[in-house]
Amino acid sequence: MRRRASYTVACLAGDGVGPELMAEACRALDAVSRLHGFRVDDVHVPFGSEALSRWGQPLPPATRAAYLQADAVLVAVEDDPVLEQIEAELDLRAAVTRVRFGQDGDVRVLHPLSADSADWTVERAFGIARSSRASLASVDEDGRWRELVEAAAERHAGVEVEHLTVAAGLPALAFEPEQFDVLVTGSLFGETLGEIATSIDRDPLVVARGRLAANGPGVFSPAREKGHELAGHGVADPSSMLLAVATLLGEGLGEHAAAATLAIAVTDVSNNGLRPLRRLVRGTAATTRQFTDAVLAGLPATHSSAEFFRESRA
Repeated sequence: MRRRASYTVACLAGDGVGPELMAEACRALDAVSRLHGFRVDDVHVPFGSEALSRWGQPLPPATRAAYLQADAVLVAVEDDPVLEQIEAELDLRAAVTRVRFGQDGDVRVLHPLSADSADWTVERAFGIARSSRASLASVDEDGRWRELVEAAAERHAGVEVEHLTVAAGLPALAFEPEQFDVLVTGSLFGETLGEIATSIDRDPLVVARGRLAANGPGVFSPAREKGHELAGHGVADPSSMLLAVATLLGEGLGEHAAAATLAIAVTDVSNNGLRPLRRLVRGTAATTRQFTDAVLAGLPATHSSAEFFRESRA
């Protein structure tokens, strides 16, 4: 009998809307892990201004021990300066910006966090592509970068590779994002491509971010949620936080089927007309909890075993 996998996730909620978003994230972690037959232990520890007010220091020893021993780190708010100190202690090699949009669009943009992690980033990008739609686009102007990607392609037969110049890649990502699956670039253009991806003109648009590690835990977070003055009112938008959980599952824990189940459910709920109050333009308004309830209710339908459903989406 196959032993059931078990993981530990260090949860750093912070302040503002962070606790509300983290609560929904942990509900999703529990539901999707049970559905796919593995276990996730979420360890909640204070950090940043929250820890400073409670413990007199922004990074208590117990918090540091928790994230160093975890399999992945989930952060609810990414603008706390203490997060930089946490990331500096981890073996982080590549940044990933994940954007889900429209009915089925899903793009991941990767770039190295330092010059000496370029090889690792390209290899990881191919691995992500193999677990997705087996399509990778490389955008850069450096001939050495193209050689690096071509060398990796020889090790990953079956992944379709396209090389684009920056002049061609930037507008293609902005106006025809549906053509991309995984997009990898060097550190020079990484931030620019990531920003373009988060500005894609599609509705709904859900964004999550990650810092991928070669050894130890990676760090995953939602797109920055503005409006901390709304904390405690139950109207924060949880969609990016839930996509961050899906990205953590896939790129942090290697549970790609569970990641797909959750990611599809997140955008399916918005596509069906339910929108958080913070993002309501049309459709039906939902509180933070109501939106997550709808996502969790949809998980059985987006499970990879629901073959009839998956085929109907093709």
